[in-house]
Amino acid sequence: MYLNCRKPLRVTIQQMGSENMTIKIEGKIAGRQVAELDRAWRELAPALGEKKLNVNLCGVTFMDGNGNHLLAEIYEKTGAEFIADTPLSKYFAQQARQSSRSRNGQGLESNSELSARRKS
Repeated sequence: MYLNCRKPLRVTIQQMGSENMTIKIEGKIAGRQVAELDRAWRELAPALGEKKLNVNLCGVTFMDGNGNHLLAEIYEKTGAEFIADTPLSKYFAQQARQSSRSRNGQGLESNSELSARRKS
């Protein structure tokens, strides 16, 4: 399945054998394109079943807060593995994982500990 969601975003969904699916995202995950990625994700989700999801961020050039929120939601719901090959795409993957942990309350304790260390 290929969606050309206006020029700044390109989403490709690939079935990798019987156990894996990959969402390859290229371009900007920002503004109206977040809604297009969300639509693609919502269409894909029921087909996942027990399959492992990979989210390929290698071609992502920009991501806004809403894009980060959506990637965090995908990560939270599927335990997806992010594929990243540049410092920027690795940063986007890290931000999505951290946002997911923070929303689940797992990042709060470490942030408190960090604040306590800074005050000491």
